[in-house]
Amino acid sequence: MKNFAKVYDLVILAGGKGSRIKSLTNNSQKCIYKFNGKFFLDYVLNLYSKYNLNKIYILTGYKHQLIHKYFDKKFKNFSRIECIREKRPLGTGGALFNLKKKKVNDFFLVNGDTIFDINLNELVSGLKNKTLGVMSLTHSKYYKSNLKLSSLVLKKGKPNYSTKGKFMNGGVYFFRKKILNYIAHKNLSLEKEIIPNLINNNLLIAKKFTNNFFDIGTKKIFIKTKNLLRKNFYKPAAFLDRDGVINQDNKYVYKINDFKLRKGVLKGLQTLVKKNYYIFVVTNQAGIAKNKFSEKEFFKLHKFIKSFFLKKNIFIDDTKYCFHHPKAKIKKYQKNCQYRKPGNKMILNLYKNWDINLKKSFMIGDKLTDEICAKKSQLKFYYAKKNFNIQIKEILNEN
Repeated sequence: MKNFAKVYDLVILAGGKGSRIKSLTNNSQKCIYKFNGKFFLDYVLNLYSKYNLNKIYILTGYKHQLIHKYFDKKFKNFSRIECIREKRPLGTGGALFNLKKKKVNDFFLVNGDTIFDINLNELVSGLKNKTLGVMSLTHSKYYKSNLKLSSLVLKKGKPNYSTKGKFMNGGVYFFRKKILNYIAHKNLSLEKEIIPNLINNNLLIAKKFTNNFFDIGTKKIFIKTKNLLRKNFYKPAAFLDRDGVINQDNKYVYKINDFKLRKGVLKGLQTLVKKNYYIFVVTNQAGIAKNKFSEKEFFKLHKFIKSFFLKKNIFIDDTKYCFHHPKAKIKKYQKNCQYRKPGNKMILNLYKNWDINLKKSFMIGDKLTDEICAKKSQLKFYYAKKNFNIQIKEILNEN
């Protein structure tokens, strides 16, 4: 069972002052302004961390302290986050200079203050080797006074600027790491200097998308952001135990070759994606506490799982896990932990970080501990049946 999607990095620009909305944010960092109890940056990370990412770099500047406190050296869906602070403002282009010191892969680049809910796999599909990057376009709605942002035309994949342009830069890009050769250690604008230069040299193509887009950098949109986020991201979720639900439970599954899908899992998960459900994996992994395998081996398997499912257009939105056990052989894991099922802190953590329609959500497990966890969380619970796809259809029909 070896089927890997290509691994990229994600770079998030989160260093701007947000001068246009400082009266609304009390002069705080706009990326970590809270909407619906979550940082805006949480929404950005939730949106993109479901892809096959090695590392996530957050490039910070203005009032960087809280971003570093909450995100630096953390993991998001098995991708490690590293925050990099620029010592002096270098603009949206110059900020990329700090990546030269890192072993960065080809990467997606997004803004920390915009949401453009596009499929990143579609952005990179069919990309030719001579192309240095690809930019996303959406229909012009904002920045009518700024030609570099709003008035773009697209002909046979090539973008260009025109007063008759009907598209605007969507702020989501894919770049080969060679783009860093074009970045100098000075104040540069990605939108006004680097992108036009790449277009003029036929090094950049563009793709248009009709997905929802909004930018909290303007007062008009900022005021609507709470409702816009809720409208776009409030949806039901499937909470799935792993062993015995997604894969065959052969005791302490941690090797890729031992990960065998149960009957109907691929079709069932694809059905959940089509029906616009979040997919969350919630799993006890006491094998680590009992010294059966390591955290490193666990992470390796789950990165493979994400990669394998992505090739099938299945997105695992988040995975929560607990390594603890009261009878652990390794002392640091020896504890009674409420994250470990039948405790429900893994579920509560997902409630906190995602906008979930609980009335239509459900959990599937194969043990009594799963059922108890679901009841504590006020989730509908189902024991795993022989055919996952048939069971998913039955559950969705009930809802």
